[in-house]
Order: sequence, then C-alpha cells, then structure tokens
Amino acid sequence: MNIETERLKIREYRLNDAPFIFELMNSEGWLKNIGDRNIKTIEDAEAYLQKNYFSSYEKNGFGPYFVSLKDGTFIGSAGLYKRENLDHPDIGFAFLPEFFNKGYAFEASNAVMKFASQELAINKIVGFTLPNNEASIKLLKKLGLSEVGTHKYEDGEELLLFSN
Repeated sequence: MNIETERLKIREYRLNDAPFIFELMNSEGWLKNIGDRNIKTIEDAEAYLQKNYFSSYEKNGFGPYFVSLKDGTFIGSAGLYKRENLDHPDIGFAFLPEFFNKGYAFEASNAVMKFASQELAINKIVGFTLPNNEASIKLLKKLGLSEVGTHKYEDGEELLLFSN
C-alpha cells in the first residue's frame, strides 16, 4: 500500500522505522493523548511493530501507516485499527509536535479513509478520543465523523466515540 497526497507519502511501516516509532510514541502528544506503550528502546519499538502493526496488515489487510513529507521527512502516523471489542475499524493518527497545526493529520487521515472506502470496501469507520482532546475532536468531525456516544477503552477509560 502506497498513497501520495499533495504533500505526503503514506505507506506501511517497515522494521527499520523502529527509531521513528520510538520517537513518536515517546513524544508529549502521544503520551498525553494516547498513553504510554512502554517503548523504552529501539528493540521495544521493533517488537511493537511486529506484534501490533505487521500482524494487523497480515490479519486485517490494513493497519497504522507511516506518514512522511514528500522530501522524506518522517512526520507521523495515520491508519486503521481493528479492535477486538469494536465491529468496525477506527481511524487513528499521531504526529510529532513540530508538525501540529499544519493540516497534515487531516490530509493523511482523509487519504487513509478514501483508501479504506475505495480499495478495501470499508464503508463504516469509527474514531474515538479523550473528551478533552479538542484537536482530535475537531479533526474527527472534519473527516465527516459525528459524535455518537462514548466507548470504554480496554484500560477502562471513557472516550468519546465518533462514526460516519
């Protein structure tokens, strides 16, 4: 899977992306809004990629995707996640802080949703976020999702649930 937008390249993760995953998952925004995934070394990041991302590509035909600028600068992640306790995949996104508020998250997430619809025949996508994460709420709405209630996440946390 390779997607190009006006400013971005989006592709499946590779094992050599582990240093980027390490950086992203230890960034302030990730830790605050998504949570600590206990990625303390590059080896932890490699194991996380294999267990969670590569297995999703194999099992579901989709997963999180690596997002870079067309010049090759690594900037973030956008993709689809299939949770055991949800009937439909959810859209997820995370970017390094220096790339916030530039429209990249919308551009990448919108491209992933179009890919899901056109190439994977996935027509229903959900999204969820912390109730105080205004930026994600705004982005989910901009992507065409509407707030439909709440969702209790695996760790018991109550999140806002959105759906198209």
